[in-house]
Amino acid sequence: MVIATRTYFTGLADVLAQLDTGAVDRLVAWIERTRRSGGTVYVLGNGGSASTASHLAVDLAKNTRRPDRPNLRAISLTENAAVLTAWANDRCYEQVFAAQLEGIVRPGDLVVAISGSGNSPNVLAAVRAAEAAGAVTFALTGFAGGKVAHLASDCVVVPSQSMQVIEDAHLAIVHAVVVALCDEAC
Repeated sequence: MVIATRTYFTGLADVLAQLDTGAVDRLVAWIERTRRSGGTVYVLGNGGSASTASHLAVDLAKNTRRPDRPNLRAISLTENAAVLTAWANDRCYEQVFAAQLEGIVRPGDLVVAISGSGNSPNVLAAVRAAEAAGAVTFALTGFAGGKVAHLASDCVVVPSQSMQVIEDAHLAIVHAVVVALCDEAC
């Protein structure tokens, strides 16, 4: 067991070292632009990516506050079970995020779509809805990027074939982004 855990951590460290930090920096810049313009950051994902989306929204809304600048509005579209299940029931699960965005997203907003595979139909639909509304879209994905890498305005692709490593790297990206945004306030 010790060998398996050590191998996992070594593999994760290798993948983190290969991340396109320029893409992560662009995500930081998009979030900062969204803050300055008075926009909202919406985040979404399924399963483990839903948890990461919630984590990002909380960290952005809470941990980037400083008295010398506007607060950042960040909302996770994964939080409200009643809304998710109502849209899934009344339309279809593929539309649970897009349907939410259609009523609220606007130009100047940023939608961060998290999908390990990059091929989740509801994530793809959300990116299309956000783009149609004039919002900027940014994806966190893995494997070869999937379809979302070609739909989103920009993305970070975690170079791994392991969903566990991809999800861990996504969380590391979330923390790196928040640390970069909070400057000396952290």
